[in-house]
Amino acid sequence: MAVLELTDLPAALPPCTPLVGLDLGEKTIGVAVSDGTLTVASPLQLIRKTRFTDDANALFALMESRGAGGMVIGLPVNMDGTEGPRCQSSRAFARNILRLRDIPIAFWDERLSSAAVNRMLIDEHDVNRKRRGEVVDKLAATYILQGALERLRHTPKAT
Repeated sequence: MAVLELTDLPAALPPCTPLVGLDLGEKTIGVAVSDGTLTVASPLQLIRKTRFTDDANALFALMESRGAGGMVIGLPVNMDGTEGPRCQSSRAFARNILRLRDIPIAFWDERLSSAAVNRMLIDEHDVNRKRRGEVVDKLAATYILQGALERLRHTPKAT
């Protein structure tokens, strides 16, 4: 497999196979999972980064436990649409994952995902800074995956 366009991702999966969504932070990886119909994303877990192989194995274990067959990785594009070092890091993460396991991967523009999650946690739930730090990456992964699922739902199917 290779990195696919988002709209090609469902065709690369067996029917009713969930996806995981990833928010790649400097110290953590937020993980979310979809349902089998690729309709709803839910927060799953936070992986604290150690070594890449250990992180990948933890991610693969989560995928296997949920029957997930592919992933959507948040791509931290700059506000002007250019790709900087964080995008390069996300793309390198995908290449390294593909060296370990042949799975379909797509990217989703994650601009402002963490900001949107933080705003929601503060404005709607009055969550303090410490608690936000514990959940923001997981919820950002959910926000990323849900955005990708919405895009898939509103993309005309090829005939």
